[in-house]
Amino acid sequence: MFELSDENNPDEIPVNVISKNQINDSHDDYIQNDADGSIQSDSENLSIIQLENLLEKEKQKVKDYEEKIKHVLADYQNLHRKTQSDIEKGVNLKIDEFMLDFLKIYDDFIRARQVFAESKINTEGLDSILKNMDSLLAKYDVTPIDALGEIFDPNFHEAISIITDSELDANTITKELRKGYISHKRVIRPTLVEISKK
Repeated sequence: MFELSDENNPDEIPVNVISKNQINDSHDDYIQNDADGSIQSDSENLSIIQLENLLEKEKQKVKDYEEKIKHVLADYQNLHRKTQSDIEKGVNLKIDEFMLDFLKIYDDFIRARQVFAESKINTEGLDSILKNMDSLLAKYDVTPIDALGEIFDPNFHEAISIITDSELDANTITKELRKGYISHKRVIRPTLVEISKK
């Protein structure tokens, strides 16, 4: 047992006595034992819970951003494909326009050669020019549509004349009046044809 100091005696040091029960009660207010035996304060437990909640929120944010990035990337890829397609269509349209003008000149050379040949005029010079023109058409993947003897197809042919012929199947192409052409699997000029009917 401790004796309490005499307040009237200035030479004595004052001493406060705390019982063991008081110490245990005070200590239990802010310290608790975890299941694994470690000792953590309430403030530490609160901090861990807060950190765990914060971590979950950040994980959710990451997922949200990942989804947004996926959508943005998909939109970009779609835009890129559409832009490429639009550019290709624009370029092909200009090439087709040029080729159509070129084919008119090509037709004129073909007709001139036929006239010269019928008149027994030497066509070697025209033959050489037409050979170069054929090479140019092949270079740009422009190929003629072979229609003679085929069945009429509105995707490739344009009928401007009809004859009656009981020996032929209906809609058989009997004559090519103007050659048609395909460029990169697209019809840039249909063949003008004459077709038969029963």
